[in-house]
Amino acid sequence: MELSVLMQAFDVSGRLVTINPTGNGNVNDTFLAIFRNTFAEEQVILQRVNRKVFPQPEAIMHNLRQLTAHVHPKLEAGADKADRVWQMPQIVPTRDGKDFFVDEKGEVWRVITKIASATAFDEAQGAEHAAECGAVLGYFHWLVSDLDPATMIDPLPGFHITPGYLAKYDVTLREEPMAEKRLGASMEARRMATFIEERRGFASTLQQAQDKGELKLRMMHGDPKVNNIMIDDFTGKGTAMIDLDTVSPGLVHYDFGDALRSICNHAGEDEPNLGKVVFDLDLCEAFCKGYMAHARGFLTDTDRAYLYDAVRLITFELGLRFFQDYLAGSVYFKIQHPEQNLNRARVQFRLCESIEARERMIRDLLASL
Repeated sequence: MELSVLMQAFDVSGRLVTINPTGNGNVNDTFLAIFRNTFAEEQVILQRVNRKVFPQPEAIMHNLRQLTAHVHPKLEAGADKADRVWQMPQIVPTRDGKDFFVDEKGEVWRVITKIASATAFDEAQGAEHAAECGAVLGYFHWLVSDLDPATMIDPLPGFHITPGYLAKYDVTLREEPMAEKRLGASMEARRMATFIEERRGFASTLQQAQDKGELKLRMMHGDPKVNNIMIDDFTGKGTAMIDLDTVSPGLVHYDFGDALRSICNHAGEDEPNLGKVVFDLDLCEAFCKGYMAHARGFLTDTDRAYLYDAVRLITFELGLRFFQDYLAGSVYFKIQHPEQNLNRARVQFRLCESIEARERMIRDLLASL
């Protein structure tokens, strides 16, 4: 179905002027649609939900409805006292009042409002930007801290449960016919496999803490990397978290660690030169100060004790996921060339080593806040 015809199913006022691909996400197909009438312009985001990643698109739309219904009243109630305009995307319904549209091929499409006059950067722009990213995530965690996890459907069972990814990796090694061949053909791939084995016992750190009751299940964003944090173009202040499909019950530690993993690596996820991959402590400090300004009230002392482990673990986990996907034939993450997921794994494992080398400094920083 033509995208212009597809857009007619949604309740957007005005005439469609243009619709073009936007963003660089690894999962959903995303387009920016611009509508105009005599007096105004409206920009909305059209997305095709990737069923290979989200087998139950209806579940993520249910979650988005629950999330926005919970958060928007809180945002409005605190608007007058806030130092900025905090935002969250809203679902644009279809013309028959539904949250999404199913085309003739069974693909699920949805439209959400665009956070206007704001930019999500692919990498940290400096300490001030890092601090604003921390503030946005901390405020998001506060907004959802009283949202009952029982009201949400887990869109990706097992997401951000590191031992599960380790088990999936083991299955791939045993059962994927091409995995052994890919491993044997690359010295770098064998080095990645050794890296994983050396940290196998560390993979269950957060889950064991949760099982012992030391860490509490809360709502987490699930993918709070730097390019999912919107910064106001005019004020420079953080304004919103986007890409809300992975919002689910979980440990906020994974969010905290994932944000730092993303923000404190100037090189990004696809850097071919590992010498450029370093965990930046200055950006870490700035982010943590911004985060704690909003999160301090709901984090316990035990929560704080596991924050360093979260930074190290999520970095290891993502490298493990990239490497497992490479061995399986790159069926999850989008790639532009066959070795891309292998290189992504190399980057994350090098970043993990950089974090490990700075453990004492990171722990001291966290203890001081």
